[in-house]
Amino acid sequence: MSTFELLTLPFMQRALLAAVFTGLAAPAVGTYIVQRRLALMGDGIGHVAVTGVALGLLTGASPTWTAVVVAVIGAILIEVIRERGHTNGDVALALLFYGGLAGGVLITGLAGQSAARLQTYLFGSITTISVADVVVTMVLAAVVVVVCLGLSPQLFAVAQDQEFARVAGLNVRFYNILVAVLAAVSVTVAMRTVGLLLVSALMVVPVATAQQLTRSCRTTLGAAMLLGLGASVGGLLVSAFASSRADVAPGPSIVLLALAGFVVTWPVGLWLRRRQHLTEPFDDEVPDDHHDVSEGHTHQHGADCGHVAVPHGDHVDYLHDGHRHAAHGRHYDEH
Repeated sequence: MSTFELLTLPFMQRALLAAVFTGLAAPAVGTYIVQRRLALMGDGIGHVAVTGVALGLLTGASPTWTAVVVAVIGAILIEVIRERGHTNGDVALALLFYGGLAGGVLITGLAGQSAARLQTYLFGSITTISVADVVVTMVLAAVVVVVCLGLSPQLFAVAQDQEFARVAGLNVRFYNILVAVLAAVSVTVAMRTVGLLLVSALMVVPVATAQQLTRSCRTTLGAAMLLGLGASVGGLLVSAFASSRADVAPGPSIVLLALAGFVVTWPVGLWLRRRQHLTEPFDDEVPDDHHDVSEGHTHQHGADCGHVAVPHGDHVDYLHDGHRHAAHGRHYDEH
């Protein structure tokens, strides 16, 4: 069968639409997750979403929508547990992850469904996706992309420096929960494409690849979305053409193609970083006593000075005329 004939088949057209929207949405929210060093959040949410799929199979409701509800609840719980910062936080998260997976398998058995039915959600089954599933995927993915692009300044600020974001007046907790909810929606969007157990790869690997080649947050976001799009569509086409000779699943093909992109760009990233270091060899050799001194500053900052105090490491800065002033000897440094 020729490429043109393959692309004219209805199931292939539906699969391509799902792959395009999934490839754009997953890396979009994955960019903020990776910036916050929570790369495994998508994997945890995917485990929790298995219970949502099983509830849909048990009740006869749409597994996609029940997975969305359960994944969002699980994402909020994960964020709350993470924010508490207790030493047993990792253990609590692990219990939530494994409980979600075990509960999903158990409920699927109670619903009288075979393991093969659940496997289509665990590892994806994009070529059997229905028209209704495509519409849901497109709508949810579009919402994720619009929010990730529209609120990119705020989300980047929170992801990079939460202390600065609080000083700037941003509701850090709200944006943290928003990212968790967007991640949950992205997981359910991608579960028919790459599966719940592999969805984290599509959220993380394109971002890691983009970071090898880019240096700013905006370019990383754009490059990650393009790489995710290429991996999704490319992996789908590879599996479709290879299926005539072997049983090649689209989900693993998409993930392996994304990983291949990272392997190819990794030496390029090393070369770019080496080149930047050679062109700017003295960046790391700035003397420790180099400071921007606030000239003509006669005001004495303190607990009752009227300026906002911002804890910063082992000292306290004060917001003054759009700057942060830090006491240093007999003068104040500008930050």
